Amino acid sequence: MPDQTFEATGRRKTSVARVRLVPGTGAITMNGRAMQEYLRRDVLEMVMVQPLQLTETRQRFDVHISAVGGGLSAQAGAACLGIARALLKYDPAVRTTLKGAGFLTRDPRARERKKYGRAGARKRFQFSKR
Repeated sequence: MPDQTFEATGRRKTSVARVRLVPGTGAITMNGRAMQEYLRRDVLEMVMVQPLQLTETRQRFDVHISAVGGGLSAQAGAACLGIARALLKYDPAVRTTLKGAGFLTRDPRARERKKYGRAGARKRFQFSKR
């Protein structure tokens, strides 16, 4: 298993992240750049690596992520789900741990579409009595 890679896809809002786990030293690259350089916020980095820390595999894999769509927060969430799914392929025994922490659930919340006759999805145009 030393030269095996584990791939998975994660989604969040309009973002899609393709994740590849390769046995290595713990380096994480996102869209060809270092994770810290790409995400620029410690909170997003923390969100993304939580499944690795929970399963204590942070230093065991190099993680390569290709993320498209949405913003940085959505991409970090999508990457988190992708990492969790890839870890599941690596070791099915961690399923209860990841599921208990909520990392295997796809967040269904997405932007509500704009409706006709409204300023936005729910906001109305200003009412004028006269």
